[in-house]
Amino acid sequence: MARSYTLKSSPKPDGAAGGLDYASLLNEQQLEAVTSKPGAALVIAGAGSGKTRTLTYRVAYLLEEGYKPYNILLLTFTNKAAGEMLTRVGQLVPQDMHGIWGGTFHAIGNRILRKYGELLGYTSGFSIMDREDQTSLITQVRKESGLGKDGKKQAKRFPRSTVLADIYSITQNLDREIDDILHERYLQLEEYFNAIKTIGRGYTKKKLDSNAVDFDDLLCQPLKLLEAHQEVREHYQEKFHAVLVDEYQDTNPIQSRMIDLFAGKHRHLMVVGDDAQSIYSWRGADFRNIMGFDKRYPGAKVYKIETNYRSVPEVLTLANESISANIHQFEKTLVPARESKDFLPAIIQVQDPNQQACFIGQRIEEIVNELGLAYSDVAILYRAHFHSMEVQMDLTQRGTPFMLTSGPRFFEQAHVKDVSSFMRFISNRRDEVAFKRMLKLVEGIGDVTADKLWRSWLGCESSSNEHPLPQSFSKLFLGFNVPARSEVAWKQLAYTLDELIDPEDLEPVAPVHMITSIVEGVYDDFAKVAFPNYEQRMQDIEQVKRYSEQYETLEEFLTKLSLETNAERQEDKDDKDKVVLSSVHQAKGLEWPVVFVIWLTQGMFPNRKALEADDQSEDAMEEERRLFYVAVTRACDQLYLLHPMFRPGGRGYSDDYYQSPSDFITELPSELMEEWDIGTVW
Repeated sequence: MARSYTLKSSPKPDGAAGGLDYASLLNEQQLEAVTSKPGAALVIAGAGSGKTRTLTYRVAYLLEEGYKPYNILLLTFTNKAAGEMLTRVGQLVPQDMHGIWGGTFHAIGNRILRKYGELLGYTSGFSIMDREDQTSLITQVRKESGLGKDGKKQAKRFPRSTVLADIYSITQNLDREIDDILHERYLQLEEYFNAIKTIGRGYTKKKLDSNAVDFDDLLCQPLKLLEAHQEVREHYQEKFHAVLVDEYQDTNPIQSRMIDLFAGKHRHLMVVGDDAQSIYSWRGADFRNIMGFDKRYPGAKVYKIETNYRSVPEVLTLANESISANIHQFEKTLVPARESKDFLPAIIQVQDPNQQACFIGQRIEEIVNELGLAYSDVAILYRAHFHSMEVQMDLTQRGTPFMLTSGPRFFEQAHVKDVSSFMRFISNRRDEVAFKRMLKLVEGIGDVTADKLWRSWLGCESSSNEHPLPQSFSKLFLGFNVPARSEVAWKQLAYTLDELIDPEDLEPVAPVHMITSIVEGVYDDFAKVAFPNYEQRMQDIEQVKRYSEQYETLEEFLTKLSLETNAERQEDKDDKDKVVLSSVHQAKGLEWPVVFVIWLTQGMFPNRKALEADDQSEDAMEEERRLFYVAVTRACDQLYLLHPMFRPGGRGYSDDYYQSPSDFITELPSELMEEWDIGTVW
């Protein structure tokens, strides 16, 4: 019979008592959370309130209270965040920090799977696939299954492996059935649902056979171990006496269940986050995790940290008012630590997106030249990447240095270049790059076939720019040899090129009509299966189409695109003094002295999907409002809120679309903002 032996708490290290003067290092609210008793605790840390500082000192406090490093688990969303916190703790206390389990959910999951993966059929030397490896394996499974190859129509349109990888990933992270995800997010692929599920099952089996996991498996497989194997679960529950979680509002269902299992025995769990900054539902974050914490942990203490060290009072007053419209939230009021600068947030109605861009460009020049700020002190934030097009163009023309964090420059995006390749080919029939880019949109045409087709085209008299445009591209193209699986798509491409020419005068049609024909004839079908973010890409192209309406000729339009794409950027890789253009999602956690928030109109910000949502319209609008709150709280000193009255919709002013101001600004008391009346001098 085994002998019972009970371990007692270790004595505190020498000098622990009063080792740090927490009361002098923390504000009252931070101190209360940091020195709280063991148990379940939810720390609601408002924007700019010192969330990282609170977590850091909590770890230091636990060590001073006698907790062993190897009994502490610190879960974060980036390795950088974990590293910075642990480095700071190491500077505060004398203990060796190496024993602490600190890192991302995926990093911790990897450690668990290395130790116990054999219970699921893995060996400890399993490979971790990156996205390229993942899509290659999915492609291999697809080929071996024969799916997507059994008919010309299907072969042309079957979803790319990158799209399939995205479907399988979101299914795992949301912990949902694949049928639900497909019907909610990928209805454009409805005819392939059965094949997608079959390939998914094959992909799962192939990973196990290959002793390989993808990034999502580093969450799902450790969770499976914890839930299905008692000895694994009890090992980690015994090991982790204290569990701390950063950015808790961003956790998905898988991560939430992992946390609950880790803390299942000692119930000593502190989660830190801000419900008002929960903005990532589209990638799996579940707002209910933070809002329902006290229901899963009855008696949990809730601490609020509301002193903001970032923004002036005028910005914080507006931020507090904006988020107050949300029903589902932990009520809190950000309190400024800084003094007023006598600058109310500016509300600016502009005529259209071009005037919006012009105002921003001119105001930035004044801020830099008159106020002495650097370009890097300024950020321009928006709901979607395509909102930034006119701003990019204006800054380029002014020679204002800027950097994009939301993606490549607008006209350099792959889908924009795909569409413009048709137009470039019509303008210059000797443009080999444009010709081959068009052909890459056809299933079954690779580099070798594209070379052959290019030579066939050069053999035609019409390939010379010295000759008139052909009356019919299709009569020429349909005589070329293409693989059998490419025939249907090849015909459609050829007929689309016919639509780009006026048959009477053999001149290119207007750019706006060309884009319509390219999208409807070829590109929409291609984009549906080529891009996980299909709708966003098509919004970009719609923006290009509207922009093209101001150009009568193809030459004018392509010249403008070329100048914008190849503009002198005045960029030096070591020079970081640039205006930042960013989506609000990517700006979370950052701050700038001056912030412009643009396109604050209904359908843009909040976006159209939130306005049109049915059963979840309240949830969708509340997340959009939280996104606006995040945008506002990025500003330290000056905040500019802009909303265009009109969006270009035709050649004449009367064809423009009226844009209603965003609910997020009309619901704010007018006295919180200063209205700027924009005049023009030309």
